[in-house]
Amino acid sequence: MTIGNPITDPAGGTMDQNRVVDATDRSRFEIFDGDDLAGFAEYQRTESQIAFTHTQIDPRFQGQGLAGVLARAALDSAKAEGLAVLPFCPFIRQWISRHPEYVDLVPQSRREKFGL
Repeated sequence: MTIGNPITDPAGGTMDQNRVVDATDRSRFEIFDGDDLAGFAEYQRTESQIAFTHTQIDPRFQGQGLAGVLARAALDSAKAEGLAVLPFCPFIRQWISRHPEYVDLVPQSRREKFGL
């Protein structure tokens, strides 16, 4: 399942080669640059929540903003499915703290634990 639309770059073009996929069989969201796996965000999911545990971008693709694209797509998917988010992964937690419109995905009772 591909999530999201083509990504617009700062110059106004589109980066159609980037896509985020929910690889449920591997319990992770994956981001591709063309046909190359550029990174992933691992998760553990239950019926009502998703816990992000680890995010990794291949060194060849670092510095291109792909981790942020991956985080946004994964969190948008969780929101669309009505899942509570537990950001155990430091990157996802930091990304949420920089994008306060996503804090409401973390249950109120758990926000202090995650520093949100």
